[in-house]
Amino acid sequence: MLIIPAIDLKGGQCVRLLQGRKEDVTKYSDDPVETARRWVADGAELIHIVDLDGAFTGQQSNLQSIENIRKAVSVQLEVGGGIRDLERIKLLCSIGIDKIILGTVAIKDPALLRQACQQFPGKIVVGIDAKKGMVAIKGWEEVTETPASSLAKAVEAAGAAGIIYTDIAKDGMLMGPNLEATAEIAGLVKIPVTASGGVASLKDIAALMRIEGLYGIITGKAVYSGAISLSEAIALVTRGR
Repeated sequence: MLIIPAIDLKGGQCVRLLQGRKEDVTKYSDDPVETARRWVADGAELIHIVDLDGAFTGQQSNLQSIENIRKAVSVQLEVGGGIRDLERIKLLCSIGIDKIILGTVAIKDPALLRQACQQFPGKIVVGIDAKKGMVAIKGWEEVTETPASSLAKAVEAAGAAGIIYTDIAKDGMLMGPNLEATAEIAGLVKIPVTASGGVASLKDIAALMRIEGLYGIITGKAVYSGAISLSEAIALVTRGR
């Protein structure tokens, strides 16, 4: 299992949102590259990057920051937010991004998702963001009538290399993850599932480690605020491997 620190980009800065609301933003750094280097120094093997501007508008605007991070660190990078066509996927792959996260496309254009999985095998991960069990898209501003469980099975069938499951109600709240919902998604599919949202302590990480089939845990606000030491969290899961 991996502990995966998040870098959320808005206007070229590292920020965190509260439950995904773009008006509830906290800036943590104006130097994403230095942040990435910090996480690598703490032992991160994979960094989760989200272009928040892209998630809300459908047009990525933090590509330069993403490129700068790629040039600065050698660990794997996964990138999401506003990626809604094959050309953007191709571009991100060309600059060395290891995994591409699709969200809105998985609901709005399943044919494109299947094509992306075929054209970029092993690189396409689907972000399933849920509110009360239903999938939310477009930067979480629109809640669909599709259950997260149904989408999980559909994207596995489409050829996705993995799923990132986020409980929106938990995200940024430091109140603990939704263990039940995360376990349900992990139990439905055979592809790797990463948990996101609500992790506030090493105790939360230990609880998630007990979920069979879970590949990784994304942590954002907890490591930025100091509630969790990234190096200690990585040490905890390393002992459990």
